[in-house]
Amino acid sequence: MQATEQATKEITQQAWSKRPLIISGPCSAETEEQVIQTAQRLAATGRVDMLRAGIWKPRTKPGMFEGVGTKGLPWLQHAKKLTGLPTTVEVATGKQVQDALTFDVDVLWIGARTTVNPFSVQELADALRGVDVPVLIKNPINPDLELWSGAVERVARAGVKQIGLIHRGFSTYGNTEYRNAPMWHLAIEMKLRNPGMMMINDPSHICGRREILQEVAQRAIDLDYDGLMIESHIDPDNAWSDAKQQVTPERLKEMLEAIIWRKEDIPSDEYHAALEKLRQQINQLDDELMQILGQRMKVAELIGNYKRVNNITILQTSRWNEIIERAFLKGDKLGLSKEFITKYFDAVHMESINHQKKIMDS
Repeated sequence: MQATEQATKEITQQAWSKRPLIISGPCSAETEEQVIQTAQRLAATGRVDMLRAGIWKPRTKPGMFEGVGTKGLPWLQHAKKLTGLPTTVEVATGKQVQDALTFDVDVLWIGARTTVNPFSVQELADALRGVDVPVLIKNPINPDLELWSGAVERVARAGVKQIGLIHRGFSTYGNTEYRNAPMWHLAIEMKLRNPGMMMINDPSHICGRREILQEVAQRAIDLDYDGLMIESHIDPDNAWSDAKQQVTPERLKEMLEAIIWRKEDIPSDEYHAALEKLRQQINQLDDELMQILGQRMKVAELIGNYKRVNNITILQTSRWNEIIERAFLKGDKLGLSKEFITKYFDAVHMESINHQKKIMDS
């Protein structure tokens, strides 16, 4: 028995260490036949490293399918025995952690609706104390990096040594293109805060529809993500949950084969020399930008002084609208997006206001 457990741990460790790590399986475990068939067809692709399935499903409204519960865990156990694929499920309570481990689930993940609640994360952390199991942590459903970081810290303090991150997008009002807006800059910031920690992308929950899965998956790989979690079902259109975002195992294989798998580096002196030359140019331009921004703030301070003497408000909306419209016109000709220009000038504007405020208060 101990030898079998050790062999299972070694297989899980090999999968966990693989790059890119590919996790796939149905949004929800529905029947034993569905779980087994999906696992076998995924294993046959030769591209999948771990089998996922939703056992407990946190739903927005009561009456929606909330998963089959603990009775689905033996199905995963059987699927692992038949295919050799390590298994992973989402857990939201201490009891679910215990049940999952009882049925030999190899990797656990904490979902977005749980990450958003520190009390729930702490309950899971307490249940994981002393347990040797890898844990993946999805970003919270709302765009709050501190909650995501806090969840990582709580799980780490419980003694869990292998922690990974899942970027599944953020819920935002007015978002229409994606089910959950990717907000790539937040995921990149989280990656920078945790260098060396595995970060995988969940295009299924970002997209909400299968038509754009490959586009989002490719972008994640271009940004040096360590892997993908993509939902797969033997009959996606008739899935009991999230039918529009699931693909068949065979379609998944086609997608993975079409992705351009980027490398972080290559052993080429010519490449490194060319890159270093371009990076030096970037450094020089950045230095010039900083000098220009510093000069701009000095002019803003002079304006602030005139406003102080004449009792004029700092914020003048008409002037700001004039600046941003002018920037849009120039930026378009330079190939700069409106989104970037808006964020950049918002930041510059707030810094300018802060400089003028100091003059006003002096």
